[in-house]
Amino acid sequence: MQPEEVRTAAQARAIVEERGLTHVKVGVFDNDGILRGKYIDRAKFLGALEKGLGFCDVVLGWDSNDQQYDNVTFTGWHTAFPDAPVRLLPETCRALPLEGDMLLFLGEFAGSAEEVCPRAVLRRVLARAAAMGYGADAAAEYEFFLFRETPASARAKHYRGLENLTPGYFGYSVLRSSVHAELYHELLKLAADMRMPIEGLHTETGPGVIEAALHYSEALEAADRAALFKTFVKVLAQRRGLMATFMAKWSQQLPGQSGHLHVSLARKDGSSVFHDAASAHGMSQEMRWFVGGQLALMPELLAMVASTVNSYSRLVPGYWAPTSATWGVENRTCALRVITGGPNAQRVEYRIAAADINPYLALAVAVGSGLWGIEHRLEPDEPISGNAYDRKLPAERQLPRTLTEAAERLTHSRAAQELFGAPFVSHFAASREWEEREFRRAVTDWELERYFEII
Repeated sequence: MQPEEVRTAAQARAIVEERGLTHVKVGVFDNDGILRGKYIDRAKFLGALEKGLGFCDVVLGWDSNDQQYDNVTFTGWHTAFPDAPVRLLPETCRALPLEGDMLLFLGEFAGSAEEVCPRAVLRRVLARAAAMGYGADAAAEYEFFLFRETPASARAKHYRGLENLTPGYFGYSVLRSSVHAELYHELLKLAADMRMPIEGLHTETGPGVIEAALHYSEALEAADRAALFKTFVKVLAQRRGLMATFMAKWSQQLPGQSGHLHVSLARKDGSSVFHDAASAHGMSQEMRWFVGGQLALMPELLAMVASTVNSYSRLVPGYWAPTSATWGVENRTCALRVITGGPNAQRVEYRIAAADINPYLALAVAVGSGLWGIEHRLEPDEPISGNAYDRKLPAERQLPRTLTEAAERLTHSRAAQELFGAPFVSHFAASREWEEREFRRAVTDWELERYFEII
């Protein structure tokens, strides 16, 4: 049996026994889209397939630096960090080719923890789509920089003066990808073996930057693929003595790193919801409303997409990243790019997203806001032609400029509470407010260079 064939608990049991595994790796994704997990022995795993397992709920109550939030009610010192129930998901079974016959299974928080679990948030949005008669397909495309560094060397250098894998600006370079062909081939094979296949892989503009476009799939599967891809690109890089970063913007001198999401809807009979050959740009009325909802809700839901302090360093004019809620047809200066084509190609590219996204939450926003638009028949304005950065837009289209502002908008969003649930909105918005407070405690290089002597 192959991992991609596993769909039931019985099949999960069978493949583990067939491979003679003494232990299995299991994992859950946290608020920031970081994979947290452990090895458990076979007997415990087989029992967990039926009854679930416990996972310390601190995983949903701390930040990417393992520091506990001080402003959430779900968990904390006041609850003494009990175990939260986790259900294992047989259909997420994946090979771990870098570990021989080892298998990985993802889990999803259950019970009260389900209300704040990022994967469960997306699943609820997709259930909403299904109730409307739709299925959602999606795909992520990431830009990431590679360095000739290790975690230890990068820390020792205080993340300054890092050596990029390759020099200069050389997008779509056959030279670079051929010189480093072994790395590219290893990545292509790893992604295929782990059921997160790559549709396109090439160098981007910048020293050592690569873009990978993942193949589209059903949206929950697409989020699993996107989340796992980030983790295992880092694993592969570090095993080769390299480091990969998916920060939204790691250098002031270079463009940021995108994490664009492609989204489409299909009816239960498989026909495209978005395509109408008789309409302008091939856009059906439902697609127009979908785009209208994405535009209308983008400013108030941005914290779920641009969820780090660094995210907002990318959202500046002239660096291939949008700065306001805009849309256009085949226009890469807009936040939403409508891609035209036949029934199998018509889709929306959600370009506001950066490589630092939690894919579950970013896709929940991209799909959920579009569904909101269909439900409320929100008509978009005219698409922008030319440079969207030059357009003067009304205040309601302006995006928050900081994570704190975005978190505040999310807290008071009626649409967010309806789409994602009030417990999640409260919990996640508080976690973003914490993230900005942690940043405000730092003394940056910019401050030292500007004020140390002169002020």
